[in-house]
Formats: sequence, C-alpha cells, structure tokens
Amino acid sequence: MIEKVLGIDLGTSNSCVAVIHNQVPFVVPDAHGNKIQPSIVHFDQAGRILVGVEAKQKLATNPKQTVYASKRLIGRKFFTSEVKKAKYLMPYSILEGPNHSVLLEINGQIFTLQEISAAILKKMKSIAENYFKETFHKAVVTVPAYFNDNQRAATIDAGKIAGLDIIRIINEPTAAALAYGYGSGEKQTVAVYDLGGGTFDISILELGDGVFEVVSSAGDTYLGGEDFDDRIIDWICDAFIREHDIDPRQDPYVYQNLRSQVEHARISLNEKEKISITMNVPNEDGTIPFEMVFDQPKLKELVNDLMQRTFQVCDEALSHATMRVSDLNGLILVGGPTRMPIVRNFVQGYFQREPKANIDPDQVVAIGAAIQGDILVGGQKDVVLVDLTPLSLGIEIRGGLLHRIVEINTPLPVDHTESFTTSMDDQQSVRISVFQGESKKATQNELLGEFVLHDLPQGKAGEVSVDVNFEIDTNGILNVTAVNSETGRKQSIQLIAAGRLEKEQVQELSTSPQFDFKT
Repeated sequence: MIEKVLGIDLGTSNSCVAVIHNQVPFVVPDAHGNKIQPSIVHFDQAGRILVGVEAKQKLATNPKQTVYASKRLIGRKFFTSEVKKAKYLMPYSILEGPNHSVLLEINGQIFTLQEISAAILKKMKSIAENYFKETFHKAVVTVPAYFNDNQRAATIDAGKIAGLDIIRIINEPTAAALAYGYGSGEKQTVAVYDLGGGTFDISILELGDGVFEVVSSAGDTYLGGEDFDDRIIDWICDAFIREHDIDPRQDPYVYQNLRSQVEHARISLNEKEKISITMNVPNEDGTIPFEMVFDQPKLKELVNDLMQRTFQVCDEALSHATMRVSDLNGLILVGGPTRMPIVRNFVQGYFQREPKANIDPDQVVAIGAAIQGDILVGGQKDVVLVDLTPLSLGIEIRGGLLHRIVEINTPLPVDHTESFTTSMDDQQSVRISVFQGESKKATQNELLGEFVLHDLPQGKAGEVSVDVNFEIDTNGILNVTAVNSETGRKQSIQLIAAGRLEKEQVQELSTSPQFDFKT
C-alpha cells in the first residue's frame, strides 16, 4: 500500500493541506469543515498555542500575542527594509537575534520564525490526522518560486520541528501547474500568475508527455494581498489624520480592527459595488467615530501601481524565457487576491487571454503538492518535474565583484565546479564567500555563508588552484565545497546567514514540550 503524503501550501495569509485519496486529490477539512486555515498563531497567557481559525479570532482582542504574515520575515536580516516595515506595522514585538536574524517576543518568550511556521505546519498535520484517523510522517511543502536558499532551508527546519519529514520543497507555481493536469497531451507553454497574501511569483512552464519543465521564473517576496490592504488602510488613516491630527495606526487594537474590516471590504468588493468602513479612535474625550465609503474605482486607483509591479516581474520572466505573451497557450491564476475582479481584469489585459480558474485559487497549490508527493512515493509514474534556481549563485572575487557559478533559471539539480587560483605569493588560505542574487557587486546580494580553506601549498600567485563545487538539490538547497587538488584538503561551507538554526537546535525544538501544540 502506497503511503499517503501530505501536500501543504504554507502561505503568508492562509494555509491548506491536501492528500491523494482513492487516487484523486482531496483537500482536507478541519472538524468544522474549513478547508483553509489562516496562517496565524496566537499565544495566550496560560501558555496555550492556537493556530488558524481560532487564532484569527484573537487578532482584534489580543493583537500583541497574535502573529500573522510571519512568512514575510523568514530568512531575512533584521536591518532589511521589509523587516523595518514590519516592525512599524506589526503589533507583536520583533527583535534582532544573533547574526542579524529576526526573532519574535511574545508574552516574554522568544521565538524563531521557524517555530511560528512549525506551528502552522503542525496544525495542517493534525487536521489530516484527525480526519483520516491515522498518522502522517511525510509532506511536500510549497514555497514561493523566488524564495532564496536561506528561506527554503528555514522551511525545511520548520517541518522537522513540526514532526514532518519534508521529502520535497516545490515551488508554488509549479504545484499549480501539476494540479491543473497540464502536460498530459500535446506540448503547451503555460504562465502561472501567483499572487498570494504576501508574495508574487510568475513562472513559465513547458508541458507535455508527462514532463513539467519550468523555463523561467521571477518574483517579489514582499508583494501581495497584504500590500493591497496596506494601501487601503493608509488611505483611510491619512484622511483621519488630516481631519483629527491623530494616527489610528498607533493604537494596536484600532489598527487590527481596521485591518480586519479592510480585508473583509476588499473581498466583499468581489461581488458588491461599494462598502462602508468604520472605526472608533480613542482620544482624551472618549472616542472619535469615522466612516468612509470604499468602491471599485477607488480600489483600482490605490492598487494600480502594485499591479504594474507584478507585470514588471512578468516582463522579466518572459524575457528570461525569450518569449512573448503571444507564445503562451494557457494562463493559470493562483492565490486568493486573484479572485478580485480588478486583478483578473488587469491580468487578462496583460496576457490577452482568459485565465484558467476552475480550481479554487486558495486550494490549487496544496493539491499540486499532494500530487507531487504521490509521484515521489510511486503512486503516479511517467511524470517528470524540472524546476529552476530562482537566483544566480556565486562567490566574491577580487574587487568585491560576484563571480557567478550558477546562473539564474538553471535547471535543478545542479552540480558544477570551477577552478580559481591564489592572488598572492605563498598564500596560505582562501576565504570563500557565497552570495545569491543578480548584482555584479557581491555585497549588494544576499550573503548565504562563508568559510576558509587553510593550509594551501606554497607557490606563486596564480599557481595554486582551488576547485569550488556548487551542488543544489531538487529542493533548491545549496551545498558548497572547496578543494585543493594538490593536498586533497577539503572544506565545506558553514552557513552563517540570518536565522539559520543548528541541527541540535532543530532537534531540541522538535522534542520540546513547549511545542506540543494545542491545535
């Protein structure tokens, strides 16, 4: 009997779990019939951890103890603009940890972002186990196509903490293409436009005869429905400030109530022409009531530049694929915000075609992950999936430049070696600094890690060589090794990137009573 593998869409705003059941994809509901769970974690004063629907209910009443949109921070350094923005907006406390990592402080306790993701993954695991009355060990988990090495590794660590063996990390747009079953007939070229709660990806895939090959991908890991809501919130708050000289965003309870209303209003505009948004802002004399009417034309005005940002990313993906919109045979929409009529109209205008939309955009990625899990354990055969590296990878060389060893959009897996020579006479060691990104200047890219190869043989500059090997597995996880062929001395990279957990830390967290989640 083939083992069931969980397919988990670990989203910024919402998460979903699916399995292959009786040979068909099945999205698993919780005990109340909910197939989608908010990616929200609440820590109450008694030490209980609530996840999903229950946690979202606490946002308005206990915002400082309730974590949402944490996926936007995972794998980022504390000093980045994305973290600075979150520090200003989020009601929970965001702190700097070792090596510029990001930590959260809730009720006086410190949590890593991997632990927050682990709580959500464990919730999805428990939903499936409660429904099927059996234990699940393996999972395929999705990530944005543009997630870097550090973000992917952090997701795998979160799975281990949650008691899951993540047998594959799969890119969200690729999972969506699997769910739609493209590739069973003649060769087709498909674009997957994935606008989620916190991230945007576009992937171009060539599909046919059971082969799913990603030709190019591009993305923005800080662009999604949350930003649409931010635009609406800023519009309302700016109007209030002009009238009363008070910023409602400074009160966490007012802010969370407003955010909930804005999200509801944005979704309601899928079917309504206009909707009212109200708030009551405390002041010295009591409260100030405030109301604004929100409609489709105003939404279009507020988010127009955000939509144009997605199309700039689409231009980039098509350019990498050396294609035009007219070369595409199909278009798939993924992510809750793509339900919005404004988004669909914008996207249809750009791609000049009707999108595929017969699978729920909030469920399609989990379904694809479940299909991939079934393929990996032998349930489905004659299906080949070829994904890409989302960003270039290389090492710093003289002059502070980046020498690319693996180019962006290289098919996975990768095993590539290049030789370098010493730059000084009798050089005893060489430092290997590994970066990920597209800038020619090394330090303008993401530092993934560095290490030193010692005890090189004596020789003149340019005579002693070091072979540097970049190996990337099918999850997109990087391993770097440097070898001096004369001495046979070898050194592998020691990752120092922000937020990385040691194996011992992951093992300790996975067995900690603190993370026996009450999900």
